Amino acid sequence: MKRKDFFKTSSLAFLGTALTPSISANSRTGKRSFQTAKNIIFLVSDGMSNGTLSMADLLMQRQYGKRSTWLTLYDEHLVSRALMDTASANSFVTDSAAASSSWGGGIRVNNGALNVNADGSENKPILQKFKDAGKSVGCVTTVPITHATPAGFCVTSKKRDDQSEIALKYLSLRFDVMMGGGLEYFSKEKRSDRQDVFKLFKDSGFAVVRDKKAMLELDHNKPVLGVFHEAGLPFALDAAHQPEKSNLPTLAEMTGKAISILSRNQKGFVLQVEGGKVDWAAHANDCGALLYDQLAFDEAVKVAFDFAQKDKETLVVITTDHGNANPGLFYGSKANSNFDTIIKHRFTNEWILNGVNSQTSATLLRDRVMEAQGWILTDEEARELLAYYVHLSDEGLYNPRHLPFKRFAQLQEKHTSVGWGSMDHSGDYVELAMYGPGRELLQPFIKNYELHQLMLDATAIKHYS
Repeated sequence: MKRKDFFKTSSLAFLGTALTPSISANSRTGKRSFQTAKNIIFLVSDGMSNGTLSMADLLMQRQYGKRSTWLTLYDEHLVSRALMDTASANSFVTDSAAASSSWGGGIRVNNGALNVNADGSENKPILQKFKDAGKSVGCVTTVPITHATPAGFCVTSKKRDDQSEIALKYLSLRFDVMMGGGLEYFSKEKRSDRQDVFKLFKDSGFAVVRDKKAMLELDHNKPVLGVFHEAGLPFALDAAHQPEKSNLPTLAEMTGKAISILSRNQKGFVLQVEGGKVDWAAHANDCGALLYDQLAFDEAVKVAFDFAQKDKETLVVITTDHGNANPGLFYGSKANSNFDTIIKHRFTNEWILNGVNSQTSATLLRDRVMEAQGWILTDEEARELLAYYVHLSDEGLYNPRHLPFKRFAQLQEKHTSVGWGSMDHSGDYVELAMYGPGRELLQPFIKNYELHQLMLDATAIKHYS
């Protein structure tokens, strides 16, 4: 075969296997015996590139003298580990809706859709299947609970952005625990249709909680809706240095409370846990926000692992839906000391740039950067950044004001040695780890949609239509 024909044929074959489901988890795993899992805790660090995992572990070692929980599980050989591809039905590079739908519905869908195929047919989400089987189910996240990743486990929708409608779908599904942000999709003051969705949930028998104290005090058998903030919860770094944010739960606290509620069911439970703002930080090229939210996610991993280690009947899945921005710590004579400056960060790039306007002076901006992160912005750099504030707009998903996140990260790089490949998702293969009964089903390489059947197999749950 000619060389060009070989590459042409190989590329076409790869496209066929990457974009079209072709093999079931059963055929991949065979009939090996394994202990059935009663529960599943599925943890997703949304948008976590491998560089994010690596740098968070390094930061943990430099700041606290120990490894992250995730890497400790690798160190101590406690998990099965694989690479997972992350393609959607129409692209090598997925969005979060299609990625979660691959897990949730077991079939790849186009970017932007939630468990709805290109022909309009729908795939039943996995939490509905587990609920039908008698298990308790739920999701907790640091972004709106109606956002793409939790929604992909829960609902069908042609448009991931129809979050007001997704909130109403949660009402009818009556899942046992749903907690995160997204106040604007439940509050009558924020919704365009002025429906009081909080009242609808309360009238339907839900316990509705709006702050950490009320969440921690939950002790009953009602289904729970917890909505703690408009949009996503604050970045972990910002929240840690703002006393007024102390009424907001961490992801680890939400995870612990969700487990305590769901585990009362003798038939078991399935919980999805999402560190959603890891993805938002990557979109903004915000290294402090990224790494401290990854470490906040790692605390939730520890909560899940500690429970599973005692319980002996819980499969813990730890992964990401896709990479984002491909950050990394790059070579230089000051790489170590530069990276250590992140330990001194008190606030994120978002906190800095959202506190600036067209009237801010270069001196005030320099002072703000020094206060927040301890490094010196030159007058010329400050004036360059302030030029972006002359014309701001309100369009866009992750940066609606079009603030100068990219340029700020470029200026910051010489102080942190952290660089970025882009400001968007990547098509990388990603890390996947499993602990507990059912981990034997994991192969060294897996396609994202295969996790759907693997979870059903691990719990011995049949397909519920």
